[in-house]
Amino acid sequence: MSIAAAQGSIQVPAVQVQARSVATGFELDGVIQPVKQSTISAQAGGRIATLVVKAGDKVRVGQVLATIDDREAQTGVQRSQAQVAQAQAELRNAQANFDRTRDLQAKGFVSAAALDTAESQLKGAQAGRDQAGAGARQSALAQGFTRVTAPYDGWVLQTHAEAGDLAVPGKPLLTLYAPLPIRAVVQVPVSRSGVAHAAGAVEVLLPGGDGGARWIRPVSVATVPTADPVSQTIEWRLELPAEAAKTFLPGQQVRVRFAGSQATRMVVPAAAVLRRGELTAVYVVSGKGFALKAVRLGAEHGADGVEVVAGLADGDRVALDPVRAGLAGAQAAAAATVAPVVPPAAAK
Repeated sequence: MSIAAAQGSIQVPAVQVQARSVATGFELDGVIQPVKQSTISAQAGGRIATLVVKAGDKVRVGQVLATIDDREAQTGVQRSQAQVAQAQAELRNAQANFDRTRDLQAKGFVSAAALDTAESQLKGAQAGRDQAGAGARQSALAQGFTRVTAPYDGWVLQTHAEAGDLAVPGKPLLTLYAPLPIRAVVQVPVSRSGVAHAAGAVEVLLPGGDGGARWIRPVSVATVPTADPVSQTIEWRLELPAEAAKTFLPGQQVRVRFAGSQATRMVVPAAAVLRRGELTAVYVVSGKGFALKAVRLGAEHGADGVEVVAGLADGDRVALDPVRAGLAGAQAAAAATVAPVVPPAAAK
């Protein structure tokens, strides 16, 4: 049995809080969006015979997503095939008539005008054959429109119709998106646009699997060159690296930071913060135990911790495990210190 257990106390690690040099700026909430997202619509009218996918299904390029009743299209194909056969028969007849007329005209039995007439009939039959062939190809293409296929590999985000519904050209059937690449979209107020453009870095908070989080930089940054007339915001689009797709989902809220210059701030480890409803507090070492102190937090700085705007003084020691610190008999373990980060300019 350990000494702590024998004395009936719970040893909780604590760290001493000091001012640290962190990047300043401001943070906004953004939304994750897929870069490639399509609303798939029907190109042919008719009843939806089958809808073979549902929301959440993974699809491959060329995979059939839905089929439309193609009986009318099949009738059109058969009619076009009959017209092609008729045009070919008329062409053969016109060709034979032209050949006979040419031979007779060479022997002087018919006039040159009769040969011209036969040649005109041949050209008309050739044009009729070409027209019938184009109609057949158009009918086959229209029949192909009754099979709705995936334009690329992706996931079905939402379906907008069911089997039995009437499909109309342009009416949405489902929404499809590609898992890569993804982007974070954030609406920056016009009043902060200048500060955002002057920021040294734009970063997105990537949650960690073990509860930790870190800031990552987007692959590319683009802004929409217009402001929303109602909200007076400018849309920023931040394309994220492939690793972010393993964590984020379309529609998920994300934190975006526009980092500025270095400044000294009071920072505590994120694990030391206790959140209970609207209460945000930390356990501060007081005598032989801990005292709960409400704090007001500022920006998050990833692995550096969370900024404390009010509630703590330089040199306070806070518990790293606020749940255990709230138990009866909890005591602070050996003191540890959060070392301040020296700004690059000071290091020189």
